[in-house]
Amino acid sequence: MAPQGWGDADRTLVHVQEIDDAPLAPLTTFRLGGPAARLVTATTDAEVVAAVRAADGTRTPLLVIGGGSNLVIGDRGFDGTALRIATTGFTLDGTRLELAAGENWSEAVARTVEAGLAGVECLAGIPGSAGATPIQNVGAYGQEVCDTITEVVAYDRTRGETVTLSAAECAFSYRDSLFKHQPERYVVLRVRFDLEDAGGLSAPVKYPETARALGVEAGDRVPAAQVRETVLRLRAGKGMVLDPADHDTWSAGSFFHNPVLGDEAYAAFLARAQDRLGPDAAPPAYPAGEGRTKTSAAWLIDKAGFAKGYGEGPARISTKHTLALTNRGGATTEDLLALAREVVAGVHAAFGVTLVNEPVTVGVSI
Repeated sequence: MAPQGWGDADRTLVHVQEIDDAPLAPLTTFRLGGPAARLVTATTDAEVVAAVRAADGTRTPLLVIGGGSNLVIGDRGFDGTALRIATTGFTLDGTRLELAAGENWSEAVARTVEAGLAGVECLAGIPGSAGATPIQNVGAYGQEVCDTITEVVAYDRTRGETVTLSAAECAFSYRDSLFKHQPERYVVLRVRFDLEDAGGLSAPVKYPETARALGVEAGDRVPAAQVRETVLRLRAGKGMVLDPADHDTWSAGSFFHNPVLGDEAYAAFLARAQDRLGPDAAPPAYPAGEGRTKTSAAWLIDKAGFAKGYGEGPARISTKHTLALTNRGGATTEDLLALAREVVAGVHAAFGVTLVNEPVTVGVSI
């Protein structure tokens, strides 16, 4: 039986909020960007679908906003309808979890840990909404949401109907998914997970940094609450936990993907690194499938000469982590993009690797 509110997208919108010439910067963690011609805030799935249909029916450009933690909006803003998804819903049935797209992700992780379930505890502290997690296949400290997602309920703008996609149909890969490849087609409404009842213990700890911080070996299980607290501490030390008073968190978290290179490209990169840094240089390297190696964007940025705190203007690299670009207050989006372009060019000149930005850009490009 469908949850209450599904299948009734044609209802009159009673609670939806609409604002013209609405500021968008306060809805992003960067606190950057110009206004939207129109901002609609939807609090139910029905309102989300109706707002999308209304925009599509008039061929009005549509920008979907969740937690705003992975979004770079141009200074001119968005000449269309910005749809802020503010739906709520946390349903737990045994190990099966369903989250409305507008649910705060970090708070949802805390609640699963409190319930004694494992599978997303290493994803604690990641800002944003639950609906954004399958789009990016959000991951950190050895876990990705694709490890536990079973289904995603979305509105299919091409078919004009709500659909349920299995995890396989979502085509998850490293920081990637079907939704990322077809950004204009799907609007996520709900995400379903199957977690693990491990008696309050975590999933096996995979990430070396997490294992070291916990004082355990990779593969060990420890209390999930302890893992969550440790991850929050690690993230806070890198400026990756939102704090309005800390400009290091006025960011999108990791601004660049960790590059994944084929064998030939990795060999060329390694030769460049050793030529620049000496024959003993050993860049981070992680297997990423047959014939592919993942390396560290943070390492590349640092070794290319961009240290923590780099920059002289209002947009600078975080003082806590080289992978985060930040608004120190008073920055414009163009300030941020100028810094991003400088970093991309510097890394390419040094190592022949082109960094790719993680955040979605609106009205601008890097």
